[in-house]
Amino acid sequence: FFDQFCGASRASSLHSEFGSRRTLAMAGSGRRSSAARTTFAVAGSAAAACCLAGGALSSGFAAPGAAGRLQQRSAALDMAASSAAPLPEAAAYAAAQPAATIGAGAALAAGAVAGLVGVASAARSGQRARKGSGASRGQRAKAVAMHGGPIVAGIVITGGAAGVGWAYADEFLKRGHRVVICDINDPTAAVNALKAKHPNASIYGTICDVGDLQSIKKFVEFVKDKIRVVHYWINNAGINGGRKRFAEISAETIEAVVKVNLGGILMCTHAAMVMMEQQHGVKSHIFNTVGSGVKGGGTPGYVAYGATKRGLPQMTDSLVAEIENGVQGYDKVETLGKVNCHILSPGMVFTDLLLNDSTPELRKFPFGVLAAQPGEVAEDVVPKILNVGKNGSSVEFLTTDKILTKFFQRFILGQKSEYIDDDGNVIQVPGAQYQDNGVRALF
Repeated sequence: FFDQFCGASRASSLHSEFGSRRTLAMAGSGRRSSAARTTFAVAGSAAAACCLAGGALSSGFAAPGAAGRLQQRSAALDMAASSAAPLPEAAAYAAAQPAATIGAGAALAAGAVAGLVGVASAARSGQRARKGSGASRGQRAKAVAMHGGPIVAGIVITGGAAGVGWAYADEFLKRGHRVVICDINDPTAAVNALKAKHPNASIYGTICDVGDLQSIKKFVEFVKDKIRVVHYWINNAGINGGRKRFAEISAETIEAVVKVNLGGILMCTHAAMVMMEQQHGVKSHIFNTVGSGVKGGGTPGYVAYGATKRGLPQMTDSLVAEIENGVQGYDKVETLGKVNCHILSPGMVFTDLLLNDSTPELRKFPFGVLAAQPGEVAEDVVPKILNVGKNGSSVEFLTTDKILTKFFQRFILGQKSEYIDDDGNVIQVPGAQYQDNGVRALF
């Protein structure tokens, strides 16, 4: 179940959280005694196991074909958990499964509820412990940056004129860092909006096509001229080519998706590394943004997009191994600056990438359960980026505890989505501006 739900990259951490000392540490946060912590953790692990077993057994007792439906639902949730773009057919199928597939498991419902309650409680306790006494996320990020990294960092964000890229820039500027954004479209309006919010901030922007090598080279020179030193480079730019059957999209669209999502990240990473390795004594970080397809699940309607995202973890792992160990048969190169490469997973974000070509069914599930606004994602992941640890780390918005909490709130407590109504329409906040596809304007 773990492998199907969250993919191989999350399976080991899930197993650890539900059955090792990591669970004890999370569940034991606060004022519980040692014995109480152990009891709570064991009970939570057992209840979580009942939850999983209940789902499996109840589906097993259902009508013929239920096991197949369970496998498909698990695969759909796996894809939804890592998505930066929709996975229509799989997600819609998972949402549409009849209640009969779980009816026979009523005897284990108590175990399911207890498991989710235990997981949610443990997650909340862990979060309280991580935050520390009286410290906000922003304060904690600043404190760590002052002691473990640059007080004022140089940030580069590709695809930063809209969506989550713009929200990242906004969040970094709140913390006093210097930011350069680029976009295929003129970013002047985006830069001006950020300047209006942060009058004393250092924010710069220029046009760059990350699918074009010469454009990337010019952008690097622009970055050097404006902020000189780069500590964090975020490869955020990406396109999906629209939701259509693979045979029905043009060859030019396929080429564009590959050039931007895979070729662009390869070329931007190369250009960034060459620059960062010359930054004497500077420890810098490159983040490659992943999305649907990253764990190998099918992405019907987004074949090219999923294929490009699937390649990014392999690329990042190769770079990490090369940085740490060199290339066999060659002398290990010692560079002036240390570069680290990481994965960034923003999850489902209410942007054009998610809502274009979407259906009411998709918007109800998984979007209405798992998706978030750009600002919410940025507020969560920017401190994680600033506090990133070892080379080859993974920064995620939809963490395991967050996914389980959202499912518990929606399917156990029955809480409504604050973003999508019962008919699958985007809920528009009074006073906010929205595009025709339901994307909320950020500026």
